[in-house]
Amino acid sequence: MNTRLPSQTQSVFDGLPKALAKQLVTLRTLILETAAENSVIGPLEETLKWGEPAYLTSATKSGTTIRINRHKKSDNEYAIYVHCQTDLVERYKQLYGDILKFEGSRAIVFDVDQDIPTEAVKHCVAMALTYHLRS
Repeated sequence: MNTRLPSQTQSVFDGLPKALAKQLVTLRTLILETAAENSVIGPLEETLKWGEPAYLTSATKSGTTIRINRHKKSDNEYAIYVHCQTDLVERYKQLYGDILKFEGSRAIVFDVDQDIPTEAVKHCVAMALTYHLRS
């Protein structure tokens, strides 16, 4: 697993407050770990979409794109975004409505001062990265 930040991702994180960037690097690591732990996902392509770090299953086409970034230009919130026309956020709410915060049909929102609930987030990431295998 390549944990080195590509220059384009690094430049996005460099433009953010340090605490926010640190949490986004943690989210990135969880996404990469989740993909590496599941052979059906295959290698991820890391790129920018709409100026945000994005993770695609280009090789296997097993899942939908995941993006991460600050939430609504906030210095205190950041998010994982999935395609709004999937049912992923609805499924996430059913499973983790008591421990995760959501917005609409596209985002899991986190507070910069709170720990990331690792196992729940990794499960949500795995669901996104294998979405096309179930739909």
